[in-house]
Amino acid sequence: MSLADKVLAVNNDLPIRTDKPIHSGKVRSVYWLSEKDSRRLIEEKGYPVSPDTPLAVMVISDRISAFDCIWTGEGGMHGVPGKGAALNAISNHWFKLFKEQGLADSHILDIPHPLVWIVQKARPVMIEAIARQYITGSMWRSYEKGEREFCGIEIADGLQKDQKLPELLITPSSKGILKGIPGVPEADDVNVTRKNIEDNFEAFGFRNAGDIDLYEKLLKEGFDLISAELEKLDQVFVDTKFEFGYVTDANGEEKLIYMDEVGTPDSSRIWDGEQYRAGKVVEKSKEGFRQALLNYFPDADILLNKDRMDERSALARDNELPESMLMDLSNTYIGIAEKIIGTKLEISDNPKEELLEVLRKDYGLVD
Repeated sequence: MSLADKVLAVNNDLPIRTDKPIHSGKVRSVYWLSEKDSRRLIEEKGYPVSPDTPLAVMVISDRISAFDCIWTGEGGMHGVPGKGAALNAISNHWFKLFKEQGLADSHILDIPHPLVWIVQKARPVMIEAIARQYITGSMWRSYEKGEREFCGIEIADGLQKDQKLPELLITPSSKGILKGIPGVPEADDVNVTRKNIEDNFEAFGFRNAGDIDLYEKLLKEGFDLISAELEKLDQVFVDTKFEFGYVTDANGEEKLIYMDEVGTPDSSRIWDGEQYRAGKVVEKSKEGFRQALLNYFPDADILLNKDRMDERSALARDNELPESMLMDLSNTYIGIAEKIIGTKLEISDNPKEELLEVLRKDYGLVD
């Protein structure tokens, strides 16, 4: 079997029974179940939610997105072998630890297959909750230009690239296009301040102003937990993005939970500790792939300049990357996943057939 056959590139064409449109993002596709199937599974599986909770099957792909584009490789490789399984395994590991440590629940109710989650419907908070322990990436680029305020936070002079910050910073951005919020541009993924959120908490999806403190508490606690665990593996947790939402539990009580994914090489920067102490940054995350793309194409500005998005889209569409670039990334994802979970990563030889068989046999969701 070729490497390309082991990649689940298309995940929005599966015959999973649904009566609603399939939502397909850059990496995951969501199949909302009918009310009948949701109620049946809640009863059969004993999920700790109210009987009328909408459920969905969330299937992760092996597609690779960077600079807001999907990239492919030579030889028919439309994704990165093992990427989806690695992301899910890492998230599952952290979500489990969060729950065990009493932080908060997640939207995941069941894990039928390494590429599949059964999730409960959550009402998302419209914030990309970003925490930074080191100055790098977009924050460094702003700092290098002389900016000393980032998301409303004053940053001291004299910092060096990739330096550890005096304290963990929360630097949120908008999730989706939010309209009618003073001082917040109507565009996706723009930096916002805590005051923006406080003054417009309902527009950002918070039920009350007090939950702003709660989301920051859960973000910091989650970051600190992952950072401490990675430190044991001599890995540096640099920065990360969390997402939050509200669900209603079996008692009818509304609560704030973690959702999407956490602590993965897609949503975080992770550096090798030994190399960092030696003065060198070695990425154990998708950031390494981003840097490889910047070095691969002669005009890196196409990838960095949002005003050249048409050229960037054409670049991704018309160029198959060397297989070695995708396999380097595969090794990064699988390597960090196996470090974190402490066991060998389970990777399917025929992911589509395997996951459909499980959903057919054990969940009755494939006709």
